[in-house]
Amino acid sequence: MSDTVALQMGQRGTFVLPKNLRDMYHLQPGDDFTLLDLGGVFVLSPGRSQIDTLAGQITRTLTEQGETLESMLLALREERERYHANA
Repeated sequence: MSDTVALQMGQRGTFVLPKNLRDMYHLQPGDDFTLLDLGGVFVLSPGRSQIDTLAGQITRTLTEQGETLESMLLALREERERYHANA
């Protein structure tokens, strides 16, 4: 199968995924999807987004390690300065 599939939006804004894709990925009616808008380039993936959950886990871990937003921004600024000094 090709990596590109042409779809046409229906009257109510719906899309139909080709049967071979639904079968290949075991997709069923009612399954959840996440649509990511990258400035007009859409990425559709099965399942709910895990970004918020992962962000929360990262925040908890860094907070437990004593990191603050200020310390992370300072580290980012220092890393950028090192990068540009070596470029």
